[in-house]
Amino acid sequence: MGRHPILRCRHVLAVVLLVAAAAVLPGAPPRWGDRAVAAPPAFDTAPARAGLERLLATRARQFTLVPVERPDSGDYFTLSGKAGRIEIRGTSPATLLAGAGWYLERVAGVDVGWPGDSLGRLPATLPGVTGALTRSANVPHRYALNDTDEGYSGAYRDFDAYRRDIDLMALHGVNEVFVPTGTDHVYHRALQEFGYSAAELRNWLPGPAHQPWWMLQNMSGFAGPVSERLVEARAALGARIADHLRSLGMTPVLPGFFGTVPPGFAARNPGAVTVPQGRWVGFDRPDWLDPTGPVFDRLAAVFYRVQRERFGDSGMYKMDLLHEGGTPGPVDVASAARAVQRALDTAHPGATWAMLGWQRNPTAAFLSGVDRGRVLILDGLSDRYDGLDRETEWGGTPYAFGSIANFGGHTSLGANTGAWVSRFHAWLAEPGSALRGIAYLPEGTGGNPAGFDLFTELAWQPGRIDQRAWFADYAARRYGGADPHAAAAWEQLRLGPYTMATGTWSEPQDSLFAARPSLTANTAARWSPTALRYDAATVERALSELLRVAPGLRTTDAYRYDLVDVARQALTNRGRVLLPRVRAAYEAKDLERFRALVREWNADMELLGRLVGSDRRFLLGPWLEDARSWGADPAERDRLEYDARSILTTWGGRVPSETGGLRDYANREWDGLVREVYAPRWAAYFATLDDALVTGGTPAAVDWFARDDAWARDHRPHPTVPAGDPHALAEEVRAALEAAA
Repeated sequence: MGRHPILRCRHVLAVVLLVAAAAVLPGAPPRWGDRAVAAPPAFDTAPARAGLERLLATRARQFTLVPVERPDSGDYFTLSGKAGRIEIRGTSPATLLAGAGWYLERVAGVDVGWPGDSLGRLPATLPGVTGALTRSANVPHRYALNDTDEGYSGAYRDFDAYRRDIDLMALHGVNEVFVPTGTDHVYHRALQEFGYSAAELRNWLPGPAHQPWWMLQNMSGFAGPVSERLVEARAALGARIADHLRSLGMTPVLPGFFGTVPPGFAARNPGAVTVPQGRWVGFDRPDWLDPTGPVFDRLAAVFYRVQRERFGDSGMYKMDLLHEGGTPGPVDVASAARAVQRALDTAHPGATWAMLGWQRNPTAAFLSGVDRGRVLILDGLSDRYDGLDRETEWGGTPYAFGSIANFGGHTSLGANTGAWVSRFHAWLAEPGSALRGIAYLPEGTGGNPAGFDLFTELAWQPGRIDQRAWFADYAARRYGGADPHAAAAWEQLRLGPYTMATGTWSEPQDSLFAARPSLTANTAARWSPTALRYDAATVERALSELLRVAPGLRTTDAYRYDLVDVARQALTNRGRVLLPRVRAAYEAKDLERFRALVREWNADMELLGRLVGSDRRFLLGPWLEDARSWGADPAERDRLEYDARSILTTWGGRVPSETGGLRDYANREWDGLVREVYAPRWAAYFATLDDALVTGGTPAAVDWFARDDAWARDHRPHPTVPAGDPHALAEEVRAALEAAA
């Protein structure tokens, strides 16, 4: 028999009341039994689902992604579920991915690094979560990428490469990413409305690898001209990058307009006032259009219109006035800043102006002209100097705790993580703190995976991170399983390159193997540390421990990368011991000892070349192949390859390279560079010293720029596939170090 009508009504009413009650629970989807009740989603989870599938393939099916509204307190995610049925609730597609990243590292016990992962160690059925695990972001801004990233991380990557990097950033909780790609298109289009031909502008634009410094108003034209087809292709790529970020609920931070113009702008635009900016390490800087003058607003409006048409809108725009030596001339700085912000606000009401805290910028005078509530200072010096007081210096302007843990994309291992864990939460806890974010700002990304992991975690931990415990946990997941030798290795790395003293530098020392040959060389790049910043023995001990990691863990991508990286650093550090000995033998005119030490140096460099050639992350070939792939004909392919080669070596022409000091600024221990540039350079130098000892004369002078420039203009292909056994080569490094001890 059917139920009594009254009982049936009571049952329906109960269902309605239960559903209504569930619907108002914060962050909880309304459910009845095991069946979800239809409700409007907070956002589309499909982009996050696609990211998981790219990362985990079929294992992504074991995740249920639940969108929730973002509360006033900010982003959060919650993990729960049984084995094989993991549920992630999050406030955006990117936050769902951050939850997935947290699950993989803290529950499943594998690592998703930048670079290197141990995802191959995941079981077929993913482990369940004990109870429910929630993490909330402690700051709203989790910003990533330096203005220079495209130049030093690869200006010729394709969309798949950028998407992979964006996925990795989302998996680590980043929500704002700088997108400069295609800005050349905006200037190219906008300035044609102000008296310039398309051809003139394409000659003014630098090659893609050098464009970051053009956007910083440091230089123009080098490694050009660029083709109209290339400008269009880069715009199409930049639009795809921005759209992908938006699909994940992340903010594409676009370049804003602050007055950079080509030569002769005032002559072509009546009423315009431009201020010459002089030179930047040997390059002629572009002129600065006075923002308080009558033409600035018109050009800014066109710039933002063209940008919107191609790249869409954003809530954050990046601009740095008077960067690294720029001069305001007769222009009042506060008024100029006010005018730049007004133009931005006219085009994008309420948008945030992001600016780099670097050297003396932004000054108090500059900040006095802006609405500070709509500014975010990305502090590039938070972990570099001691005694910083950003609250007072910047007058309560919102800022992000930032780190530039490498310059030029150096392959040096290490970061000031001790400063990160001691300062970030302390500054955040200060009464009335203006700290509103983190800013991951290495000049080149794709190295130091432990640093990236720890730094981004600052924004998701409620209190100070225990550095020693963090590295122990990292060691336990990095290779997909706990191992006493992995733990010992990472403890040594923590004590050494990841706990460097602050006060002067934010990056480790670079490589003397990459330095311009000299018996007194103490750095490769002019502005790098001149001495070891930690005890080199810690890296050698770490190498010995890594070589003893259990064979089952050695198959992971993370292990292979780390083994090559640590062995490379141990061998590189040896150069700082060996070079003074070579010098002493030369100055003592001890030819036999000099030759023995030179043989040892050359052998180390030969071994280094073979070692880095065993991992694809240390190959030059893909970097050059990517550059050539963007060319439409042989001439353009050669021009783009020169752009990609020169940024790593000469950087510019003879004056910027030699007098300006930019040579080897982006030095890195990559296979092609070690074997074709660095090792032959040192061999040629030592040959001149040998001749001098034999003849009693003076060493022959060498035109090093001419040598390096010839290499930068060469077009010989390089391997794109690694060769050799990383473990055997690392063992060879260990043996060489022990023999030299």
